[in-house]
Amino acid sequence: MSNITVCARFRPLSSKERRDHGDAVCIQCVDSETFVFKDEKAEEFSFSFDKVFYEKSEQADVYRFLAQPIVRDALNAVNGTIITFGQTGAGKTYSMEGPGILECDVAEKGLLPRVVEGIFECTKCSDEMSKYSIKLSMVEIYMEKVRDLFDLSRDNVQIKESKSHGIMLNGVIEMPIKDPPEALLTLSKGIANRAVGETQMNIASSRSHCIYIFTIQQESTKDKRVRIGKLNLVDLAGSEKVEKTGAEGRVLEEAKTINKSLSALGNVINALTCGSTGRGNHIPYRDSKLTRILQDALGGNSRTALLCCCSPSPSNSSESLSTLRFGARAKHIKASPRVANEDKCVKELEIFTPIKSELREKLLNELQESLDFEQVQMLEELLIQEGILFDPCSIEESESAYEDVTSQTVSSLQKAVEELSTIIGQLKKENEALKARVSAEELHQEPIPKFSLLVSISSNLCSFRDWLKSLFLFSTNHYN
Repeated sequence: MSNITVCARFRPLSSKERRDHGDAVCIQCVDSETFVFKDEKAEEFSFSFDKVFYEKSEQADVYRFLAQPIVRDALNAVNGTIITFGQTGAGKTYSMEGPGILECDVAEKGLLPRVVEGIFECTKCSDEMSKYSIKLSMVEIYMEKVRDLFDLSRDNVQIKESKSHGIMLNGVIEMPIKDPPEALLTLSKGIANRAVGETQMNIASSRSHCIYIFTIQQESTKDKRVRIGKLNLVDLAGSEKVEKTGAEGRVLEEAKTINKSLSALGNVINALTCGSTGRGNHIPYRDSKLTRILQDALGGNSRTALLCCCSPSPSNSSESLSTLRFGARAKHIKASPRVANEDKCVKELEIFTPIKSELREKLLNELQESLDFEQVQMLEELLIQEGILFDPCSIEESESAYEDVTSQTVSSLQKAVEELSTIIGQLKKENEALKARVSAEELHQEPIPKFSLLVSISSNLCSFRDWLKSLFLFSTNHYN
């Protein structure tokens, strides 16, 4: 078990920040790992990270320290994830892409083009006993929907989980790439489809979280064994304060969704770093699409690095402090990267769902009486692919489905508690009102209309009874 790598990066002051505050900054360098941060109340905080990249740091320095070791491991089938985090306009997309994915000065190339070059350099340096094939996928999480940036018609990609392959995006397009120029051209087409918008803090603000997925397959020419490593680069949309960005209408709704998903990410970080690590400790990965996709990166089989991007200006000190505190918490997460399982043809025993298996056999036998064997086989395969029939060789799908139902039930019970608390609060208010009217009757001898109060209490209790009934039916339907 090792901690995830966390680095902080401070961009240079913007022209607006210089105009408003001159050359004043809220950080004081101690060394390459530690600095002192001063908030808007002049209170000082000391932070230490694996590496701190100050204003004059080079893009190449960030790549060499943060990404290069992860790229090398990915070619040896160890999954890796690199995440950029911070407020809007803090330099996340610049760190990830540079000023442009296709044409920019060599010194200004971001993590993404350098990772592409690093992957192909490593494949060239590998031994002759290994053959590599590389595929690229790009998705964005926009308004809590996962969209395929290589095919915008796929605007609600489903997230699946496999015990051997971890979190997967069902049906997302994988583009084969042969060399860096082809990879960069493919990336530029996907980036052009990203949702962006203008705010007062950023003329081209990302309105979605973007995830670049490199799938690297390594095949041994000696025994034909295959190992697969995945490398994810995650460019998070920036957290926003509406009073600073001036967001309105659609942009405001986007900001709310972005902040909500980042809040869910913070809750996951808190759950992973605070409290027990036993089975009873619930990690809310399913609270958002972002945390669900990052489940392996944060708590599973992945080597993970986090780059916290900040503004050094006093005008953004509260947002920068929030980003740094997030990074400090994340630094305590324990990761357990390991070599991915080699592909095998292992058939699981049909012991998980014997009842479903019997029903399946009965259905297929009845179909065989009216159809020939080949037609039945084709129909069976179609139904399994559509998820209508259970595939007895896929125990993992059943376990994933069971976890989904369990998580939904936990969420429903939490909702029940919240609704019950609301009803109790309403009854308390009505009880206080009743006491006040009793006191008024004693003073003025006025009759109390008890009937309306009883109707209100009865209505609340009936609503709660109906809700419990619907919860019971939900659990019965899903578990049967």
